[in-house]
Amino acid sequence: MAKNKSDVFKAIADPTRRKIIELLMISGALPITAIAGDFKSARQVITRHIYILEKAGLVSIEDSGRERYCRAEYLPLREIFDWVSLYEKFWDEKLDALQVHVKQKNKTGKKMN
Repeated sequence: MAKNKSDVFKAIADPTRRKIIELLMISGALPITAIAGDFKSARQVITRHIYILEKAGLVSIEDSGRERYCRAEYLPLREIFDWVSLYEKFWDEKLDALQVHVKQKNKTGKKMN
């Protein structure tokens, strides 16, 4: 698990790392070589991205023979989802209130600036 939410946010800030997580969510466990094969970057660059994801707790790595398999870890993403959901509720309420206000103004026939 990530040390803190900041680690997870930093990890998912990069589009390559988000793509790696997406790939693992769709495909399940994959060897690092297979993950690297989906990108134009050098394998060493992708490996560095994977280790950043691992440090943030978003990926686990297991050795199996000569291969190292990566698997997406969902709990840190769930924690971020829960945190962002607080803001989603806040904005939903504000936008609903604005919609009610606009409808009331329209019913009274007043022009809005």
